[in-house]
Amino acid sequence: MLAQLLAAPSPLRSARGIDLDFPLLAGCLGLLGLGLVMITSASSEVAAVQSGNPLYHMIRHLIYLAIGLGAGLLTLLVPLAQWQRYGGRLLMVAFVLLILVLIPGIGREVNGASRWIGFGIFNVQPSELAKLFTVIFLAGYLVRRQTDVRENLMGFIKPMAVLAPIAALLLAEPDFGATVVLMGAAIAMLFLGGINLLRFIPLVLAVLAAGVVVMTGQSYRMQRLTNFIDPWADQYGAGYQLSQALIAFGRGEWLGVGLGNSIQKQFYLPEAHTDFVFSVLAEELGLLGSLLTVALFVFVSVRALYIGLWAEKAKQFFAAYVAYGLAIMWIGQILINIGVNVGLLPTKGLTLPFLSYGGSSLVICCITLGLLLRIEWERRTHLGSAEVEFDESDFADEELTHGR
Repeated sequence: MLAQLLAAPSPLRSARGIDLDFPLLAGCLGLLGLGLVMITSASSEVAAVQSGNPLYHMIRHLIYLAIGLGAGLLTLLVPLAQWQRYGGRLLMVAFVLLILVLIPGIGREVNGASRWIGFGIFNVQPSELAKLFTVIFLAGYLVRRQTDVRENLMGFIKPMAVLAPIAALLLAEPDFGATVVLMGAAIAMLFLGGINLLRFIPLVLAVLAAGVVVMTGQSYRMQRLTNFIDPWADQYGAGYQLSQALIAFGRGEWLGVGLGNSIQKQFYLPEAHTDFVFSVLAEELGLLGSLLTVALFVFVSVRALYIGLWAEKAKQFFAAYVAYGLAIMWIGQILINIGVNVGLLPTKGLTLPFLSYGGSSLVICCITLGLLLRIEWERRTHLGSAEVEFDESDFADEELTHGR
């Protein structure tokens, strides 16, 4: 199987040699490099005390990064037609994993949430796979049932009925942040798929109402919802984490205190190298470094949306919907994580794409990057177009035209 993939045309083996969308690749590699630097800085004090090695988390992150880049390269070799063909099975795999993570003895509980399945020294987070596989499944559904989605009520009720159990399992972990990102991406994909606006608005209102019910259904969620409004009212209790994050932003001022000189990472700010790494970045690199980082996130997200638009114009609709879904997933996580860090949203355990420490998140980010690069390459080579029949021999000696 691998030998066949290596022999087939791909962005790594074409008439132009390595033929990738270098602007997107450079932007994401820049974020990965920045993430490695910030994780090394933000985790050094905690790692030194907990493991005796200040580079413990950096070394683990490098291992995750190597695995992620390897998975991304492998993704570049897989035709999008294969993802489309196995979309339903992939969603079933995600569903099974989300069930297994809730079974005592299989799922690992950390900070009161059972979100991980342990494999030796590594943990796998099924919610990350569920978000990716949901996008792939829904893109395939929108291509197969495009007329039903646009004209019939059941056309968009059916996918929501499939996604509802996935969302319920995520809430049972509990992982409200992943649920919001997954459902947000699904609704956006349905909208882009051409759902009737008169049906779309009630759907959005129903999802928002369900979100309100979920948020108010548990006392700890209500506490988070109220504490982010005024964290200083209980700065040594429920508002402690956000208060320390805001202190980090205040200390950073315009140009920051300097790389490695953060005070908040020294046991003041919990989860400094995971959910709140952006706060440490703001403290050490200042407002200027924070804005440049946000600008880089905006660039890669907009580039991903344009890749979807280019694929749609080339009539590669499955590729277009996948690109849209992945881009929206990135945007959702970026907005939620940074919003939490600056106090605009309630505290949620959601990683910052490419930047935060976390093996599953990092590997999935690299796979999504590989998918987007493959989509962009297939669009330029007309592979997968609705109007073009593809034969591998067509690309043996063909001189490809670069569309950028």
